[in-house]
Amino acid sequence: MTILDDYADARTGDKGDTLLVAVLPRSSADFEYLRGELTTVSISEHFRCATETVTLREVPAAEAFVVELRGLLGGGVTGSPVLDGHGKTLSYHMLTLPLDGTASDDENGELS
Repeated sequence: MTILDDYADARTGDKGDTLLVAVLPRSSADFEYLRGELTTVSISEHFRCATETVTLREVPAAEAFVVELRGLLGGGVTGSPVLDGHGKTLSYHMLTLPLDGTASDDENGELS
């Protein structure tokens, strides 16, 4: 199975209970491939959250993506009982996102 980790690296940060994930493709070819593979639908299914809580932004100048997952950290760093309040390990979870070449082209899967 092909996963995101085969094409990119990831870094995470947090703002309140929102997880921010920078997806950094390793080459221009990887960036172009991921433009067709990363969708809000596939990300929301992978993180098991509502599609409307996911924003996917392309950063063309950096050939990268920024994913915003609102409400994922359960109250934020100081308000969440989870061990990894900053969501740092969730960058690895993002990298396990399966890629199969069948990304959705509907309005729920488009980049913003």
